[in-house]
Amino acid sequence: MYKKYLYSKKTSSSMPQLVIAENENVQSKFVVQKILELREEGLKLEDIAVLFRSSYLSFDLEIELTKANIPFVKYGGFKFIETAHIKDIIAYLRVTENPKDIVAWNRILLLIEGVGPRTAEKIIDAIVHYQTDKFWQKYHDYPDKVKELFDLLKSTAIDLKTPAEKVDRILAYYKPIFQQVYDDWRKREKDIEMFYAIAERYTSVPELLTDLALEPPNESVSEVISPGKETEFLTLSTIHSAKGLEWRAVFIIYALDGRFPIARAVNVPEELEEEKRLMYVACTRAKEYLFITYPINIYDRETGVVLSKPSRFLEGLDEKLLEKWVIATEE
Repeated sequence: MYKKYLYSKKTSSSMPQLVIAENENVQSKFVVQKILELREEGLKLEDIAVLFRSSYLSFDLEIELTKANIPFVKYGGFKFIETAHIKDIIAYLRVTENPKDIVAWNRILLLIEGVGPRTAEKIIDAIVHYQTDKFWQKYHDYPDKVKELFDLLKSTAIDLKTPAEKVDRILAYYKPIFQQVYDDWRKREKDIEMFYAIAERYTSVPELLTDLALEPPNESVSEVISPGKETEFLTLSTIHSAKGLEWRAVFIIYALDGRFPIARAVNVPEELEEEKRLMYVACTRAKEYLFITYPINIYDRETGVVLSKPSRFLEGLDEKLLEKWVIATEE
């Protein structure tokens, strides 16, 4: 076996940065702000990539990018608002806010076993013709599973206040349906966990729904005029999908033990070694700028563990190799 000694012939005035964020949303806002700064320094969006271990880890960032009017393409998974199960949850929320939302009603009614398009149409027609203030009192003639849905929506709309409370109750009802409808539901579970985490930082459902309804922009970048192509796109990508590619600036987000490496790989030497290779791949995608970020105090609903430690792959690194930053919410 031959030892490998890696070195770079290219000098740079910019050290790799390790950024510790107070929470997930602070991490997302840092990435957005830094992208805008790099853009003003002359980098094109196509020269910048944000990499992550798993597709769901970009969801919070996607919302912030859209709010900042930064166009992006995503590789290695669906965009947050394009996933069917997330659309399901959003539909439940929309009905609790607007009982006359026909599109949302149609989606959630068709999730009920035994309810087809004709039955859904009849129920929706009846809903539309009721006065809103009488809506929750007029559903006792429907099948039991439909009554169960109406009871859920009524209690969620009336009894609960915060988006997180509402989402938590909706998920308790939705998960058995979710597991029945989607054969690959285990792969989609983390998406739902991330949706709940996002809901927790909102104080009102309308605000949450408004942000989720925003369409990712196609051309503008927060009023920063492009020096290059008329249309540029930032790259969001899983690390697997980034193999063989390079960018001038790379962000590696969620470099958090339990997220990267993933929790289930920790006790399996072969899988942990593969995770380490992925970290190597991610870091070596950057030509000039490398930002490694992780949020702290992240509650993992699946394991019941609070994640706060940086990726074990960052342990033991010489402090001279990384410039460390800690960022928090401004008071």
